[in-house]
Amino acid sequence: MINEREAELDRRFRAAVAAVRPGSPRAATESVLPGSPHTAGAVLELFDAQATSRHLDLAARALTAAGHGYYSIGSSGHEGNAALAAALRPTDPALPHYRSGAFFVHRCRRVGGSDPIRDVLLGVVAAAADPISGGRHKVFGSKAAAILPQTSTIASHLPRAVGLAFALDRAARLGRFTPWPFDSVVVCTFGDASANHSTATGAINTAVHTAHQHVPMPVLFVCEDNGIGLSVPTPPDWIGRAYGTRPGLRYFDVDGSDALAALTVSAEAADWVRENRLPAFLRLRTTRLLGHAGSDVESAYRRGGDIAEELRRDPVTATARLLVGSGSIGAREIIARYDAIGAEVATVAEQVTGEATLDSAAAVIAPLAPDHPDLVRADAVRTEPLTDPAPPPGARIFDTRKRAPADPAGPDRASNAGASSNHAATGQDSAERTPATTLAQSINHTLTQLLERDGDLLVFGEDVGRKGGVYGVTKGLQRRFGARRVFDTLLDEQSVLGTALGAGAAGFVPIPEIQYLAYVHNALDQIRGEAATQQFFSAGQFRNPMVVRIASYAYQKGFGGHFHNDDSVAALRDIPGLVVASPARPDDAAAMLRTCVAAARIDGRVCVFLEPIALYHTRDLHQPGDDGWLAAPGDAPVDIGRARIHGDGTDLTIITFANGLRMSLRVAQRLSQRGIHARILDLRWLAPLPVEDILHHARATGRVLIADETRRSGGVSESVCTALIDAGFTGPITRVTSADSFVPLGPATAHVLLNEATIAQAAAELVTA
Repeated sequence: MINEREAELDRRFRAAVAAVRPGSPRAATESVLPGSPHTAGAVLELFDAQATSRHLDLAARALTAAGHGYYSIGSSGHEGNAALAAALRPTDPALPHYRSGAFFVHRCRRVGGSDPIRDVLLGVVAAAADPISGGRHKVFGSKAAAILPQTSTIASHLPRAVGLAFALDRAARLGRFTPWPFDSVVVCTFGDASANHSTATGAINTAVHTAHQHVPMPVLFVCEDNGIGLSVPTPPDWIGRAYGTRPGLRYFDVDGSDALAALTVSAEAADWVRENRLPAFLRLRTTRLLGHAGSDVESAYRRGGDIAEELRRDPVTATARLLVGSGSIGAREIIARYDAIGAEVATVAEQVTGEATLDSAAAVIAPLAPDHPDLVRADAVRTEPLTDPAPPPGARIFDTRKRAPADPAGPDRASNAGASSNHAATGQDSAERTPATTLAQSINHTLTQLLERDGDLLVFGEDVGRKGGVYGVTKGLQRRFGARRVFDTLLDEQSVLGTALGAGAAGFVPIPEIQYLAYVHNALDQIRGEAATQQFFSAGQFRNPMVVRIASYAYQKGFGGHFHNDDSVAALRDIPGLVVASPARPDDAAAMLRTCVAAARIDGRVCVFLEPIALYHTRDLHQPGDDGWLAAPGDAPVDIGRARIHGDGTDLTIITFANGLRMSLRVAQRLSQRGIHARILDLRWLAPLPVEDILHHARATGRVLIADETRRSGGVSESVCTALIDAGFTGPITRVTSADSFVPLGPATAHVLLNEATIAQAAAELVTA
């Protein structure tokens, strides 16, 4: 023990158990109480998991105090969640929050083949041998136990849980079976304070909204209500008032300190979701016994009487008293059992202090961005469709939706298009047969080929289905491939990305669309805190591949305003491991989209595909009617992080991307008439930057002009300049950018956005200086 609070908790446990009047002895196979469906042996296993979790908390605090452990949030008072692990199947995907120690221990023991004590403590000391995160973060996770590791970002995992519940049924209907049984229940747990977060309310709304349309949604939301969020109390009746009477959401409530009630109600909730394939909400009333985290001093904000009352509700003590009172075990025996568990935990805690930690930056970041370019390239040019796994014998597919409005063609039409032999040709000669297209047409053509070739692709987002996208980029895809593979979502970017997170975990390669670049900021944590971190926190054992298409940038004519003309990409480029693609030309868009899809499938990469809105339907380059911007969408992929050069001028190199490419090509032609010959380097990839190509072409001319349509502060040009300087480039560097401003409406845009005149003037001054 390291403080009086822990000592008091221990004293109360021993005194309360010793004071119980023992019942008549009963065997482990007998009911723990007359008429109970739960045996004495099952409740004893529950106690073991609870006691193990408690001692793991104490060990983590001791390790931290001794300088061996790191920031750790305990589960003490939440040990009632072991009942969830008992009620669910060990194959049901679980997305737990950070107070799930007892759930983790109980489920891992049911699965077998691991040592949850050692596994948790390896995470506490950040050991490289930690079997889930490899020493990168203390998380509860296990591939074998179907526990997806979660960070402590508040409620950020709920959209993924909803997406996974959706994807389980969608996979079964398409004949694509996932790592989990077709009739699984997805469970996600969170706290009472988290239940107020917009991410939680949005995810729960999405689940109810989806189920309302007769689309199966087998997700069990479990709010572990301990009545306080760090130091802010939650009103005792709030969770029930907020969620208890919501139409379309079955509600359950139970005291987590009452082991038998928790086992019974948890089983009822899980069974109801499994049978009905509809969402449910379980309020598991818990308590918080040792503060928010190791460094938290509750006496600074809680009254002594309230703290003492919490101690009286200790679930570990309550379960022990139940066992002694029922005659399942004697008081001395269960105290000895508790102490033996503590001794085992203490022994392992001592052992793990000598474990090695990650020893280099390379070791830390290894899972962030898996990179197998040869395999990615091979997948991108593959001509044969993927082989879809066959359904297991006797598989039953639940159908709660009859004929859903979103599926007007019916079940037959909405089946897995793409498995037929009539898939689009993807040989090297298809570019010759495909006419030159616009950017929008090229993306549509490539999506069509990919959807027809491979059954693991899903395309979805706001208005992408029936309407075919605001700009027509997905036009005709739903009609061709059915509403099970190309579908509309509700207007909530967090839910769009959450669907992608769940679908990716279930084995799909999701291609969600975010309608405008400004809108992705509403849900950026789903990319930053969830998608980009999943491989990092699971050492690559779990992945969520996706290609997020976003209509991006400014320069729309007659359709203005900041939210439809956003040029901010800094928040995306800052996310470790994220691929940010930014094609400008139709042929590049086709090639880069193939690469992103292949990288997602092969390496589990999370890719963002920024499509310049103003270039979607552009045809001409230099003169009206010249069709200079059209190009045939070829089949050859483009390696991630490789730029494209236009021209071989020797006077200067203009480095640019997206709308800047078209402007720079137009400027280069006019400059050539003045005897200034420029080459234009299209970055194409904003993360990772094509540094090798940047340096090569900068050195080829000795002068660099960066034409960057994003903002001057935090824009792409800053990183390009840094790459040049870091590599020792000594030639002159100039950059022209858009202003540090939001994009206004109408003609005022000309005052803040990068334009051709500015590029031309900077180029001429750079050469003649």
